[in-house]
Amino acid sequence: MKNYKPQIEIDNNNAVDTREGKLILDSHKLSYHYDRVRSWENSERIAPVSIDMALTRACGAMCSFCYAMVQEPQERSTIKVDEALRLVDDFAEVGVKGVSLISDGESTLSKAYVPFIQHASKSGIDVGNATNGWEWDPEKIDQVLPHLTWVRFTCAAGTPEAYSKIMFKGPEHTHVFERAMNNIRYAVKLKKKLGLKVTLGIQMVLMPEFKDEIIPFAKLAAELEVDYGVIKHCSDDEMGTLGVDYTKYDALYDLLEEAENYSNDQTKIIVKWDKIKNKGKPSYKRFYGPQFLLQISGSGLVAPSGMFFNARYSKFHIGNYVDESFKDIFNSDRYWQIMNYLASPYFDAQTMMGTLPIQHYVSEALDNHIKEIAQIRPSQQKEPLHVNFL
Repeated sequence: MKNYKPQIEIDNNNAVDTREGKLILDSHKLSYHYDRVRSWENSERIAPVSIDMALTRACGAMCSFCYAMVQEPQERSTIKVDEALRLVDDFAEVGVKGVSLISDGESTLSKAYVPFIQHASKSGIDVGNATNGWEWDPEKIDQVLPHLTWVRFTCAAGTPEAYSKIMFKGPEHTHVFERAMNNIRYAVKLKKKLGLKVTLGIQMVLMPEFKDEIIPFAKLAAELEVDYGVIKHCSDDEMGTLGVDYTKYDALYDLLEEAENYSNDQTKIIVKWDKIKNKGKPSYKRFYGPQFLLQISGSGLVAPSGMFFNARYSKFHIGNYVDESFKDIFNSDRYWQIMNYLASPYFDAQTMMGTLPIQHYVSEALDNHIKEIAQIRPSQQKEPLHVNFL
């Protein structure tokens, strides 16, 4: 491996220094929520700090790396605005601190998108949003950007043709690339104009066959003047449905290190090294993470993790907030029976679920904490950016 010297400073918690503060994308933030860690250790019922969800299962993209393809079949019910707003009220009541609109759908397509974000913000809940940006037009941007903590744009490649091939119908359909770039540039300008604290970034979900787009992606992030460009692994299910060959990531390390060198004062290029080097096999067997970071499908389905949205995992389906309140679901015996099962010796995260879920960093840290490999302690440092997104 070449001896590259990345232009980003990373501390022992994988935090990257940016103009606006420390940004943690390749680790967890449990030390800033130690009260819940302590309650969890004492076997108390805790509300999740963060919830990852979608307001719809619909999406106009056709991303070849998308995990939502293995989350079928399940219902595609339409979430109504009043249902989404009641959900926010329940989140606030039980103690949820941050909501990320990612999960298994493109939330910008939902009629509830704007009112949900505005209501959550007014309720004291931080909101982040991952989007392809195609339908995130200036009218929507004006309404939601002041209420968002962060926005991350899915950007599979740095060139229009490759982007369109990976994310849409083929390399000739570059209009989707141009539309996304125009909307990102508008958001960057609006952030500067209004002096907003929102963090804007683009993300490449890296499959080994996309290697030729690593450097163009880094260059694009710098050209757009977003706050960061992040390159992460691609998750797969336990049957390898998406065909991710984790052994081939090793050959990309030089390119990834080179990409980091495109960082500058404005834009940081960040590689999620921890997950990329993981080879798709976690160190833990018990799955503690969902108690701190829960997931909800765009169908309204509440499950411990998006890994379990598919109907074949129905024994892990807790409820649907369209049919009953989230507050009642959270307080139900079924919720805690499922959480306790995942944390028991009867469940094996290495063989009974997909690779590297969104709860990976949290689960790994909690497992190491229980085993006394690395203790989680209250942080004495200034809070990082996006502290309520674990």
